[in-house]
Amino acid sequence: MTEPSIAPRPRVIHTSQALVDEVVEIPGLPARGQNAMATTFTRYAASAVNILLAAARQGARCVHAGAVGTGPNGDLIRAALATEGVRISAPPVPDQDTGICFVMVEPSAERTFVTTLGAERHPTVASLATSDPRPGDLVCVSGYSLVGTTRDPLLTWLDTLPGGVEVVFDPGAIFAALPAPLRDRMLARATVWTSNAEEATQLTGWTGMTDSAYAVASRLRPDAVVIVRDGRHGCVVHEDDHTAYIPGYPQTPVDTNGAGDAHTGILVAGRAAGLTWGAAARRANAGAALKVTRRGPNTAPTAAEIDAFLAAQPPADSR
Repeated sequence: MTEPSIAPRPRVIHTSQALVDEVVEIPGLPARGQNAMATTFTRYAASAVNILLAAARQGARCVHAGAVGTGPNGDLIRAALATEGVRISAPPVPDQDTGICFVMVEPSAERTFVTTLGAERHPTVASLATSDPRPGDLVCVSGYSLVGTTRDPLLTWLDTLPGGVEVVFDPGAIFAALPAPLRDRMLARATVWTSNAEEATQLTGWTGMTDSAYAVASRLRPDAVVIVRDGRHGCVVHEDDHTAYIPGYPQTPVDTNGAGDAHTGILVAGRAAGLTWGAAARRANAGAALKVTRRGPNTAPTAAEIDAFLAAQPPADSR
């Protein structure tokens, strides 16, 4: 008798920019025209890498579909992804290196960014298609990809996706200021929205996780899922016209850079593993709580670390 075939677990495919973060820790932002002395300087593979590494550390099969350059920055991206078994599907962009994001981290753990543009801004429809999404896969899209040279190839490619592919949209701070027709086109494609509360408020005008999640959901297709997070306060999951609150796990932060990325990566990995959105969000809250206690943007915890953290928490009704 022939053994029944087992369908492979859905993959997490990221389409946005992988950058190199050049991070300095400073006692405070300098006044305009003045100077600050950094106490540390570190280079990290970051941005889309943060999400992919967070997902891979949960056991997800992950693919980076975005463009990566040739040069030392591109090499750092490739090495970081290879360490966690993340495949880069597109060929390298010739004759151009990946850009950097200069990050200044203050003692409060707040961070300030300055970003350059490089090879990551030059995907094509063909290069994105090398990721070959299948029904069940989760394709992650960033609002920052809806500007400049990444916009048109991304939108064209999204229109070719087969039915059953989840389009997970993280709007970023940029999305609310984009032209309304562009916003509407992206919202029509998204099956999942995941953002922080401020980004949801910027789009809708509503405050609070629950109200802003309802307001976002009203702009999406009826079967879409909305996740709105608010750091230590946890997140809400809006699904099937119902919003559930998922408590957070407050920690004393040392570095918030990449915490939202960790949340997103762990969230989609949980969903790829078959968890409900609520169960995946609970693990994402825990993983983001652990991340803020660690320096560096791509330091999301492993699945075993999240398991141990959750096992040590008091029952929900006693917190």
